[in-house]
Amino acid sequence: MTLPLDRRTLFKGALATGLGTMGVGLLEEQVSAATLQGSLPKKVDVVVVGGGLSGLVAARKVARAGKSVLVLEARKRVGGRLLNHELKNGSVIEAGGAFVGPTQDHIIALAKKLKVPTFPEYTAGKNVFVSRGQRSTYTGTVPPDPTILLDAALLLSKLDGYAAEMPVDAPWSHPKAKEWDSQTLSQFIRHNTLNKTAVENLIKCWTQPGFGADPNQLSLLFVIHYLACSGNESTPGTFELNSDTKGGAQERRFVGGSQLVPLRLAEKLGHRVALHTRVNRIDQSPGHRAVVHTSRGIVRARRVIVAAPPPMVLGIDWYPQLSTQRHNLLTHWNMGELMKCDAVYSTPFWRKDGHSGSGLADAGATRAVFDNSPQDAKVGVLLAFVGGSVHRQYAHLSLANRRKAVLEGFAQMFGPKALKPIEYTEHDWTKERWTGGGPVPIMAPGTMTKYGPAIRQPHGRVHWAGTETSTYWNGYMDGAVRSGKRAAIEVLDKL
Repeated sequence: MTLPLDRRTLFKGALATGLGTMGVGLLEEQVSAATLQGSLPKKVDVVVVGGGLSGLVAARKVARAGKSVLVLEARKRVGGRLLNHELKNGSVIEAGGAFVGPTQDHIIALAKKLKVPTFPEYTAGKNVFVSRGQRSTYTGTVPPDPTILLDAALLLSKLDGYAAEMPVDAPWSHPKAKEWDSQTLSQFIRHNTLNKTAVENLIKCWTQPGFGADPNQLSLLFVIHYLACSGNESTPGTFELNSDTKGGAQERRFVGGSQLVPLRLAEKLGHRVALHTRVNRIDQSPGHRAVVHTSRGIVRARRVIVAAPPPMVLGIDWYPQLSTQRHNLLTHWNMGELMKCDAVYSTPFWRKDGHSGSGLADAGATRAVFDNSPQDAKVGVLLAFVGGSVHRQYAHLSLANRRKAVLEGFAQMFGPKALKPIEYTEHDWTKERWTGGGPVPIMAPGTMTKYGPAIRQPHGRVHWAGTETSTYWNGYMDGAVRSGKRAAIEVLDKL
């Protein structure tokens, strides 16, 4: 067997202390060049399609069971929707998924094993809320706007109550599944609140960063299930667990950036990871192996795990064809629209002003804002999630005009100092060729009840992974780890 490369020497220095002196871009270029050398193995026990967190976790579990495995990744890097970005001063922030929190036990345990520590998201001080052009400060989850407080409290209480009775592994089986799946979250808000527009604008501050979508794009059943999954086997999921910073899903970040987790997984897998390798066709003709056709040759495998976003799965030529239900699920499971915009300052000046760096706004480019500074706070970083209809409004602008709009939003929250960053960076996930959007695939009304049962149903020798297939914390890193483990167990049982 000729191995694609021995990547250990490439990763060793960069992984010793975060990314050390080697930036992510340089590391990717060197790995990319190395992966073009050599050929793929002719056959393995398991092929994993996708080198994101889920695929790498699956491959690790298969390899630990003593089976041969090969990860095929079309990009020149591993990590999928996890992507570090190195600032000019050498600090690292995340251009992709970043946060972890309570009940996300699988990702936290994995990171600990890989020696990737976490640090708490900065929460001291007041949050900022900008509504109808007026600025106020608050603590907690819901801004103290008297026109929406009661409405929002009752609405979230209803959603939490519905989530508590939701079977996380089969939401389509709930007695009210069809009723909930026949309406959007927006319709539910408008039927259950008095100040409808104000409440929906507030909920957009949650759906746009979390789904890359607006409430009118999301099935109510899909949202209730998402909240139900924001827990674990012993802790029910709630809106607070999903949306909060302290005590919620945005509680902590990784020292050195979240992409260190898949980077270190790939380093341990070594030659079992092949980058720049696009999967074109998966052939399951009669026989004992699936034939995986790639841009670098053919690999035969006893089992295949596909851990790729829905648009990428549709881009594969399948024989036999995917089932009608699976195909319809994938065509209706659209990726959200999300861009992360970061402004870098010489210091996190808002902290001295008594602000947490978190903010919400009902208009403009910066609807949901976080303090995205590195642990040592050698620079201060403000992050804006630009998603859903806000993405559609601002993504087509020139970089200069979009930068101006984002900085003006930061300034409205934290003062004129925010207008003068020392650096500005952004990452638009709709332009990621091998993701197709972000942060997660979303479901409109009618999708989950019609096609949901196909989410984890194998297609012959092919099994499905990816965070969106998880029963807990789907859409998050913890869901990616869980789904990778589950798919590996399915495959090992068959082997």
